[in-house]
Amino acid sequence: MSLKAEKRDAKSGQADSLVVFVHGYGADGNDLIGLADPMAEHLPNTAFVSPHAPHACSMSPMGREWFPIPMIDGSSENVARAGLLETADLFQNWLDGQIADMGLTADRVVLVGFSQGTMLALHTGPRRAAQLAGIVGFSGRLLAPELLEVEVKTKPPVLLIHGDIDTVVPPTDMGKAADALTKNGFDVFTHVSKGTGHGIAPDGLGLAVQFIQKNLGYATS
Repeated sequence: MSLKAEKRDAKSGQADSLVVFVHGYGADGNDLIGLADPMAEHLPNTAFVSPHAPHACSMSPMGREWFPIPMIDGSSENVARAGLLETADLFQNWLDGQIADMGLTADRVVLVGFSQGTMLALHTGPRRAAQLAGIVGFSGRLLAPELLEVEVKTKPPVLLIHGDIDTVVPPTDMGKAADALTKNGFDVFTHVSKGTGHGIAPDGLGLAVQFIQKNLGYATS
Protein backbone atom coordinates (compact mmCIF):
# COMPACT_ATOMS: atom_id res chain seq x y z
CA MET A 1 0.00 0.00 0.00
CA SER A 2 1.24 3.48 -0.87
CA LEU A 3 -0.15 6.78 0.30
CA LYS A 4 -1.89 9.15 -2.08
CA ALA A 5 -1.29 12.83 -1.49
CA GLU A 6 -2.19 16.38 -2.42
CA LYS A 7 0.75 18.48 -3.64
CA ARG A 8 1.78 22.07 -4.24
CA ASP A 9 4.95 22.94 -6.12
CA ALA A 10 7.41 25.51 -4.80
CA LYS A 11 6.34 29.07 -5.60
CA SER A 12 9.75 29.80 -7.12
CA GLY A 13 9.60 26.74 -9.33
CA GLN A 14 12.80 25.43 -7.73
CA ALA A 15 12.12 23.32 -4.64
CA ASP A 16 15.06 22.81 -2.29
CA SER A 17 12.94 21.73 0.69
CA LEU A 18 9.67 20.06 1.60
CA VAL A 19 6.88 20.59 4.15
CA VAL A 20 4.75 17.52 4.84
CA PHE A 21 1.30 18.15 6.31
CA VAL A 22 -0.13 15.31 8.41
CA HIS A 23 -3.88 15.70 8.84
CA GLY A 24 -6.10 14.83 11.78
CA TYR A 25 -8.59 12.05 12.52
CA GLY A 26 -11.63 12.07 10.23
CA ALA A 27 -10.06 14.47 7.72
CA ASP A 28 -7.85 13.83 4.69
CA GLY A 29 -4.97 15.42 2.81
CA ASN A 30 -7.21 18.17 1.46
CA ASP A 31 -7.75 19.49 4.98
CA LEU A 32 -4.29 21.03 5.37
CA ILE A 33 -2.96 21.48 1.84
CA GLY A 34 -4.66 24.88 1.66
CA LEU A 35 -2.14 26.14 4.21
CA ALA A 36 0.49 25.88 1.48
CA ASP A 37 -0.87 28.99 -0.21
CA PRO A 38 -0.21 31.51 2.60
CA MET A 39 2.94 29.69 3.72
CA ALA A 40 4.46 29.68 0.24
CA GLU A 41 4.65 33.47 0.31
CA HIS A 42 7.28 33.12 3.04
CA LEU A 43 8.76 29.78 1.89
CA PRO A 44 9.11 30.25 -1.89
CA ASN A 45 11.61 27.44 -2.41
CA THR A 46 9.59 24.88 -0.45
CA ALA A 47 7.22 22.30 -1.93
CA PHE A 48 4.25 21.06 0.06
CA VAL A 49 2.66 17.63 0.20
CA SER A 50 -0.29 16.41 2.26
CA PRO A 51 -0.82 12.62 2.25
CA HIS A 52 -4.19 10.98 2.82
CA ALA A 53 -4.24 8.56 5.77
CA PRO A 54 -4.45 4.93 4.61
CA HIS A 55 -7.70 3.94 6.33
CA ALA A 56 -11.30 5.07 6.07
CA CYS A 57 -12.33 6.61 9.39
CA SER A 58 -14.70 4.28 11.25
CA MET A 59 -16.51 7.23 12.85
CA SER A 60 -16.50 9.47 9.76
CA PRO A 61 -16.60 7.34 6.60
CA MET A 62 -16.03 10.35 4.33
CA GLY A 63 -12.74 11.01 6.14
CA ARG A 64 -9.58 9.07 6.89
CA GLU A 65 -7.67 7.91 9.96
CA TRP A 66 -4.04 7.05 10.59
CA PHE A 67 -4.90 4.58 13.34
CA PRO A 68 -7.83 3.79 15.68
CA ILE A 69 -8.53 5.92 18.77
CA PRO A 70 -10.07 3.86 21.60
CA MET A 71 -11.85 6.73 23.35
CA ILE A 72 -13.60 7.63 20.09
CA ASP A 73 -14.19 4.36 18.26
CA GLY A 74 -14.17 1.86 21.12
CA SER A 75 -11.17 -0.07 19.83
CA SER A 76 -8.77 -1.74 22.23
CA GLU A 77 -5.43 -0.22 23.20
CA ASN A 78 -3.68 -3.17 21.57
CA VAL A 79 -5.50 -2.65 18.28
CA ALA A 80 -4.76 1.08 18.38
CA ARG A 81 -1.07 0.47 19.09
CA ALA A 82 -0.79 -2.09 16.30
CA GLY A 83 -2.50 0.35 13.94
CA LEU A 84 -0.06 3.11 14.89
CA LEU A 85 2.99 0.92 14.28
CA GLU A 86 1.66 -0.34 10.94
CA THR A 87 0.86 3.16 9.72
CA ALA A 88 4.17 4.53 11.04
CA ASP A 89 6.08 2.04 8.87
CA LEU A 90 3.93 2.92 5.87
CA PHE A 91 4.42 6.65 6.45
CA GLN A 92 8.19 6.28 6.89
CA ASN A 93 8.51 4.35 3.64
CA TRP A 94 6.34 6.87 1.81
CA LEU A 95 8.40 9.77 3.20
CA ASP A 96 11.63 8.07 2.14
CA GLY A 97 10.21 7.92 -1.36
CA GLN A 98 9.23 11.58 -1.36
CA ILE A 99 12.69 12.65 -0.22
CA ALA A 100 14.42 10.47 -2.81
CA ASP A 101 12.12 11.54 -5.65
CA MET A 102 12.86 15.22 -4.94
CA GLY A 103 16.59 14.63 -4.56
CA LEU A 104 16.55 16.04 -1.05
CA THR A 105 18.07 15.04 2.27
CA ALA A 106 16.17 14.67 5.55
CA ASP A 107 17.49 17.97 6.88
CA ARG A 108 15.44 19.75 4.19
CA VAL A 109 12.13 18.30 5.39
CA VAL A 110 9.69 19.56 8.04
CA LEU A 111 6.64 17.66 9.31
CA VAL A 112 3.58 19.77 10.20
CA GLY A 113 0.91 17.79 12.02
CA PHE A 114 -2.55 18.54 13.33
CA SER A 115 -4.22 16.52 16.11
CA GLN A 116 -3.78 12.82 15.23
CA GLY A 117 -1.33 13.98 12.57
CA THR A 118 0.78 15.55 15.32
CA MET A 119 0.74 12.23 17.16
CA LEU A 120 2.03 10.45 14.06
CA ALA A 121 4.63 13.16 13.35
CA LEU A 122 5.97 13.07 16.92
CA HIS A 123 6.14 9.28 16.76
CA THR A 124 7.84 8.95 13.38
CA GLY A 125 10.15 11.99 13.28
CA PRO A 126 12.40 11.02 16.21
CA ARG A 127 12.58 7.42 15.00
CA ARG A 128 14.13 8.32 11.64
CA ALA A 129 17.84 7.56 11.22
CA ALA A 130 18.54 10.86 9.42
CA GLN A 131 17.41 13.95 11.30
CA LEU A 132 14.58 16.05 9.89
CA ALA A 133 14.78 19.85 9.82
CA GLY A 134 11.94 20.10 12.32
CA ILE A 135 8.50 19.06 13.51
CA VAL A 136 5.54 21.39 14.07
CA GLY A 137 2.67 19.93 16.06
CA PHE A 138 -0.73 21.61 16.40
CA SER A 139 -3.30 20.40 18.95
CA GLY A 140 -1.79 16.96 19.53
CA ARG A 141 -0.01 14.79 22.05
CA LEU A 142 3.03 12.55 22.36
CA LEU A 143 2.06 8.88 22.40
CA ALA A 144 3.91 6.44 24.68
CA PRO A 145 6.46 8.98 25.95
CA GLU A 146 8.03 6.27 28.10
CA LEU A 147 9.34 4.57 24.94
CA LEU A 148 11.08 7.63 23.58
CA GLU A 149 14.31 7.21 25.53
CA VAL A 150 14.85 3.73 24.11
CA GLU A 151 13.55 4.24 20.58
CA VAL A 152 14.75 7.75 19.70
CA LYS A 153 17.30 7.93 16.88
CA THR A 154 17.43 11.63 16.06
CA LYS A 155 16.28 14.81 17.78
CA PRO A 156 14.88 17.41 15.39
CA PRO A 157 13.73 20.73 16.88
CA VAL A 158 10.04 20.73 17.78
CA LEU A 159 7.42 23.47 17.92
CA LEU A 160 4.20 22.62 19.76
CA ILE A 161 1.12 24.86 19.46
CA HIS A 162 -2.20 24.39 21.24
CA GLY A 163 -5.41 26.34 21.73
CA ASP A 164 -6.23 27.14 25.35
CA ILE A 165 -9.91 26.16 24.96
CA ASP A 166 -9.37 22.92 23.03
CA THR A 167 -12.05 20.45 24.18
CA VAL A 168 -10.89 17.60 21.92
CA VAL A 169 -7.24 17.24 22.96
CA PRO A 170 -6.60 18.91 26.36
CA PRO A 171 -4.15 21.83 26.27
CA THR A 172 -2.26 20.16 29.13
CA ASP A 173 -1.14 17.48 26.65
CA MET A 174 1.16 20.05 25.06
CA GLY A 175 3.02 20.50 28.34
CA LYS A 176 3.30 16.76 28.86
CA ALA A 177 4.76 16.30 25.38
CA ALA A 178 7.17 19.19 25.82
CA ASP A 179 8.39 17.83 29.17
CA ALA A 180 9.02 14.35 27.78
CA LEU A 181 10.78 15.66 24.68
CA THR A 182 12.92 18.09 26.66
CA LYS A 183 13.85 15.35 29.12
CA ASN A 184 15.13 13.34 26.17
CA GLY A 185 17.30 16.16 24.82
CA PHE A 186 15.06 17.77 22.21
CA ASP A 187 14.94 21.52 21.65
CA VAL A 188 11.26 22.27 22.20
CA PHE A 189 9.33 25.49 21.74
CA THR A 190 5.69 25.91 22.79
CA HIS A 191 2.93 28.41 22.17
CA VAL A 192 -0.60 28.75 23.49
CA SER A 193 -3.12 30.29 21.10
CA LYS A 194 -5.51 32.29 23.27
CA GLY A 195 -9.22 31.83 22.66
CA THR A 196 -8.57 28.97 20.24
CA GLY A 197 -10.23 25.58 20.32
CA HIS A 198 -9.25 22.49 18.33
CA GLY A 199 -7.86 24.30 15.32
CA ILE A 200 -5.07 26.39 13.85
CA ALA A 201 -5.18 30.11 14.61
CA PRO A 202 -3.32 32.85 12.68
CA ASP A 203 -0.83 33.44 15.50
CA GLY A 204 0.09 29.76 15.59
CA LEU A 205 0.44 29.55 11.83
CA GLY A 206 2.67 32.64 11.82
CA LEU A 207 4.97 31.11 14.43
CA ALA A 208 5.07 27.86 12.47
CA VAL A 209 6.24 29.75 9.37
CA GLN A 210 8.99 31.50 11.35
CA PHE A 211 10.11 28.18 12.86
CA ILE A 212 10.23 26.55 9.42
CA GLN A 213 12.08 29.52 7.90
CA LYS A 214 14.72 29.30 10.62
CA ASN A 215 15.22 25.56 10.36
CA LEU A 216 15.34 25.53 6.55
CA GLY A 217 17.84 28.37 6.50
CA TYR A 218 15.70 31.06 4.93
CA ALA A 219 17.02 34.59 5.38
CA THR A 220 14.64 36.53 7.65
CA SER A 221 14.47 40.27 8.15
